[in-house]
Amino acid sequence: MLTKSSPISTQSNLFHSELFSQLDVKDPLIQLANTINWTVFDDAFEQHYSQNNGRPSKPIRLMVGLLLLKQLENLSDERVVLQFKRNPYYQYFCGYSN
Repeated sequence: MLTKSSPISTQSNLFHSELFSQLDVKDPLIQLANTINWTVFDDAFEQHYSQNNGRPSKPIRLMVGLLLLKQLENLSDERVVLQFKRNPYYQYFCGYSN
């Protein structure tokens, strides 16, 4: 079952600051993430997912983002997941905003 990638929200939250507000906007990963047209990947891959049955998928942006980071940083599958859990720049790159 397809899970759509959610756009990064710009609405502020009273009790929780957004991830993006704490990051350096001049970081190369932030600039690359803002340059990539992520909807192209959603449109290209959504045909391979069922809309109404099966287990919900992870967002396509997460999967594509992790694959790009793995290749850019020359990381193993295990290392890219570990870095994703620890690195807020990786999280932002993959579409997580908080």
